[in-house]
Amino acid sequence: MSKKALVVDDNRNNLLLEKDLLEIAGFEVFEAENAAGGIAIARKEKPDIIIMDVRLPDMRGSEAARILRQDKEACDIPIVFVTASVMAEGREEIKAITNTGFIGKPINTRTFAKEISQFIK
Repeated sequence: MSKKALVVDDNRNNLLLEKDLLEIAGFEVFEAENAAGGIAIARKEKPDIIIMDVRLPDMRGSEAARILRQDKEACDIPIVFVTASVMAEGREEIKAITNTGFIGKPINTRTFAKEISQFIK
């Protein structure tokens, strides 16, 4: 059975690129363009992994992650933040959240799916 991934990114090009790379690697991919949609899909579909941008239109990705960490259905899903904002404060914000990872943009299209797979238990 294929692994399920949820990609949350408000930039359509990034979303489609990440989705395509994961589908090629055999993932079933769900998508959301904002944090609220991502949270709803995560609760419903229970993906094996969530790939999330840090800057989303309705709330920060880290805030969405904290909401998911308090949800008994979604608290154990690994979350990988894919972002261009690699400032120290941003990394600290992410590090404080359990079971998360980080991949900087621009992503490496050759290794992206493999990098994502490493976060799945």
